[in-house]
Amino acid sequence: MDLNILYEDTEIILCIKPAGIPTQTSRPGTPDMVSILKNHLYKKSTVKKPPYLAVIHRLDQPVEGLLVFAKTPAAAKELNRQLQTSGFGKYYLAVLMGCPSIPEADLEDYLVKDGRTNTSHICTKDTPGAKSARLHYRILKTPYSDSMNEMSDNSEMTKSDKCLVEIQLDTGRHHQIRVQMANIGCPIAGDRKYGSPYSSERQLQLFACRLKFIHPKNKKHMEFNHTPDIHL
Repeated sequence: MDLNILYEDTEIILCIKPAGIPTQTSRPGTPDMVSILKNHLYKKSTVKKPPYLAVIHRLDQPVEGLLVFAKTPAAAKELNRQLQTSGFGKYYLAVLMGCPSIPEADLEDYLVKDGRTNTSHICTKDTPGAKSARLHYRILKTPYSDSMNEMSDNSEMTKSDKCLVEIQLDTGRHHQIRVQMANIGCPIAGDRKYGSPYSSERQLQLFACRLKFIHPKNKKHMEFNHTPDIHL
């Protein structure tokens, strides 16, 4: 696999994870981004010892997009602090099977993970293992418009239509975006696990398109963008 590294210095490394490659896995013989990047760091290092690499956030295996990793314990600590205090901006693009009735909104739910089936579902606050899940979505484009500003408020859009949305993720729960969008009746195209089993899309149409954070050492504002190949 050819690595697509957008930025690297002594503290962090940022790359684009291809769809189909896990962020990290314990399955023997299965390549993941951690092992691939560690191999990259080992080859370029003059000190031949296992390199340090910390996972800061994860993407589901079918998801393509931006990932940042820490190359030092201090960088990992600072990036994790930002992640826990909402100082870390994670933005996604998704093609939905259906158009939400509200063009822009916050979604707040509680999710619980089922480890046996590797799925999550909406639950009540009092459900054992429940965790809060928050995101903000905004419709960018529909089959009838080139942008949100051109959307009509009549009922041209139907549940059978697709639309392109931008999603800002506030919490990082297991399968969160996929579950919350399916819960409002608009599952992500290509997501056979959460509501579109007959989708013609071969790849899950969910992409990590933008990351914003403060550099853990020099404190500069860092922003990276990825433009995936998306068709409505």
